[in-house]
Amino acid sequence: MKKTSDILIIGSGIAGLSFAIKIAEARPDLSVLILTKSSDEAGNTARAQGGIAVVLNKLKDSFHQHIEDTMKAGKGLSNRKVVEMVVSQAPERLEELIAWGASFDKNKTGQLALGLEGGHSQARIVHHRDLTGLEMEKTLLKKVAVLPNISIQDHYFVTDLLTKENRGQTQCIGAKAIDKNINKHVEIQARITFLATGGSGMIFGNTTNPSVATADGVAIAHRAGATIKDMDFIQFHPTALFESNKHPLFLISEAVRGFGAYVVNTSGKRFLFKYDSRGELATRDIVSSAIVKELEESGEESVFLDCRHLNSEDFQQHFPTIVSYCNSVGIKPERELIPIVPAAHYQCGGIEVDTKARTSIENLYASGECAYTGLHGANRLASNSLLEALVYSHQAFENISREIDRLPVAGSEAGESEPAVVSGDGVSIEAKHGRLNKLMGYEAVQGTDLDFKNKVLKELYKLRKEVEEELPSIAFYELKNMTEVAILIMENSIFRLKSSAKNEKKLISN
Repeated sequence: MKKTSDILIIGSGIAGLSFAIKIAEARPDLSVLILTKSSDEAGNTARAQGGIAVVLNKLKDSFHQHIEDTMKAGKGLSNRKVVEMVVSQAPERLEELIAWGASFDKNKTGQLALGLEGGHSQARIVHHRDLTGLEMEKTLLKKVAVLPNISIQDHYFVTDLLTKENRGQTQCIGAKAIDKNINKHVEIQARITFLATGGSGMIFGNTTNPSVATADGVAIAHRAGATIKDMDFIQFHPTALFESNKHPLFLISEAVRGFGAYVVNTSGKRFLFKYDSRGELATRDIVSSAIVKELEESGEESVFLDCRHLNSEDFQQHFPTIVSYCNSVGIKPERELIPIVPAAHYQCGGIEVDTKARTSIENLYASGECAYTGLHGANRLASNSLLEALVYSHQAFENISREIDRLPVAGSEAGESEPAVVSGDGVSIEAKHGRLNKLMGYEAVQGTDLDFKNKVLKELYKLRKEVEEELPSIAFYELKNMTEVAILIMENSIFRLKSSAKNEKKLISN
């Protein structure tokens, strides 16, 4: 089966939807097709609790402060020009969201309420209670629904990109997918392909990501030859609700610590100040590392968030989703400690793009968590992710609206369709996924034991061979993608650790 579209968007989160709206409104003559492998609200956008970092209070805050906070959180490895571009666009991108119908919390004077999160020197987080991502997702989907040249197709799993060579340059001409509704392979030809596939959290044993976060975008781009960068920069969120044998874990927003919650050990003592003078408001990497060290020393399964000293009515009003979930598992935050552990939360590396969201493959763009823009460096500053997606999708829109008329109409390169997907052994796939999760823990990515990392990588190579022997199914393709990207993560991590050791030796010898 073959299909064509002027623009093919893979993914239905904030990156894909905001781009779709802009290009569809500006160019009603173009057809825009959005593919999502599950339902249109299944990704990370709808789960984002915190908000969007935007400088609005110019009396106390400034672009310069937001830029410096971002650079510091990224351990100096962020691209300053990219940071400046993203931060400076934030107010305008926020205004667009509001114009599209998004609602954000306001204070008693009717101004947008600004929250404080870890790593931020000022309160600048615009939010909708603890449901900011869901509010934005619903707003964008509502907007998409009234644009006649946009079509959303649910339950399409993209297996690979379609490419061709032209004068030594790889060009993307669409994608291969499985229409899960009819269990058939399809080829979709497009003038522009836009990857907005999200992250890779399901690779890891502890993660806050939904089940659809299986590294698909990075994997298919890598197989097509796109440049992938800094995949070992995986951010672990320090406050995931600890539950035995739960995968994924429930996220407790950064904003809870900004609201005044404490992180305490099993003795009820706050310990974060031993590691950073900001305590609970240190960046995620510092807080996560401190918690891991505390757990290693104590032998306990978790540390705790203490919200008991906070006004319970205010807490309920600000964080209704968190309170509701805690209550559903038998925890009363107003009088009980909340057990927490660090969990893989955000992929800072990914498909390398320029400031126009272009990948190294012609006519292939990427935005959102699957893309490496240079904004986050080694560690993302809280609430910069939704902002990044909005900005880079805007950058892509501006470039594509100028360039697309130069591209030929899609359809001439479509090949023969492949046979229907076969249902593989789900039990075998699940067991292999479990092995992957056990291999990819915090220490594998963030640790400094080179021998341990090499052992993990060796096991991943072995797992990849075993996965290839499975019969093709959706679960097979997802596990294949996750295993390939896990190998990229570990190879990057080992290379970085070895490079760091060499540099240290040079310094000593000098």
